[in-house]
Amino acid sequence: MKKIIAILAITLLFLGCSSKSEENKNVEAKLAVGKSLTDIKLKDQNEKPATIAADTKIVFFSFSKPTGHACNEFLESKPANFLAEHKAVYVADVSAAPGIIKSMFILPDLKELKFPILLINDDKLSAEFTKEMNKESIVVVTLDNLKITNIQNLKDASELEKLFTK
Repeated sequence: MKKIIAILAITLLFLGCSSKSEENKNVEAKLAVGKSLTDIKLKDQNEKPATIAADTKIVFFSFSKPTGHACNEFLESKPANFLAEHKAVYVADVSAAPGIIKSMFILPDLKELKFPILLINDDKLSAEFTKEMNKESIVVVTLDNLKITNIQNLKDASELEKLFTK
């Protein structure tokens, strides 16, 4: 009986996590060449409000657990000021994780990292950022005065390394 209840609870947990509301399907994509990121307001892993500075050249996004781990491992091997030196911002989408998992595990782990991470923690906002994006890749957006000039998909941290060593 305990196994049945546990399986049912896990099933309901995953069903609750994977369902997106209909309203999220009709959102406008935030990431497209020619669009501006001037109005982006997120919070970092320490819950401090953050925006993307006008001099930012690169914003890279992780929309899945594997790409998030790849980005975190890449940045953990760099000095604490790596992102600032490269005029780069890292954005991680944690919206798909169940609230209890976020509050007990994900957010406390992210707070221990030495580099800043802006977080997408809302389903509607996630839908706006992920629309027409490859969620299984590291999405790199190149900016000029906060206007998107290029979008590319990287498969792993080694390609991220190459991007920053050009």
